[in-house]
Amino acid sequence: MSTIEQTLLRLQQSAFRAKFHLSEKDRQYIMGKGMETIQHHAADFIRTRIAPAIIPNDGKQTPMRGHPVFIAQHACACCCRSCLNKWYHVPIGRELTEDEQKRIVRLLMAWIERQLATDAK
Repeated sequence: MSTIEQTLLRLQQSAFRAKFHLSEKDRQYIMGKGMETIQHHAADFIRTRIAPAIIPNDGKQTPMRGHPVFIAQHACACCCRSCLNKWYHVPIGRELTEDEQKRIVRLLMAWIERQLATDAK
């Protein structure tokens, strides 16, 4: 299993995944809410939109904008079960375990933190 850092580097090799960045509005939202709240949002989005075994609108459940976590999901290929399967070999049609959900949230938060650090320079 690769580390978060290795995964983020691998994702940056994809032209599609590398094009995602937090907007100024996203950054302001994060600063206003705080990272703990953003992490709770991420956990909730993963639990309700990605973790179920059957997702009627798989591939369309994660908007391309509107919340920093949505951007992170697309950047990290955690936006739908098809992407999770392609990038991380997570089987489609099976509910995600709590551990899998936590690992996804950690990856999303690491991406967001990296974006914020990059923007601060």
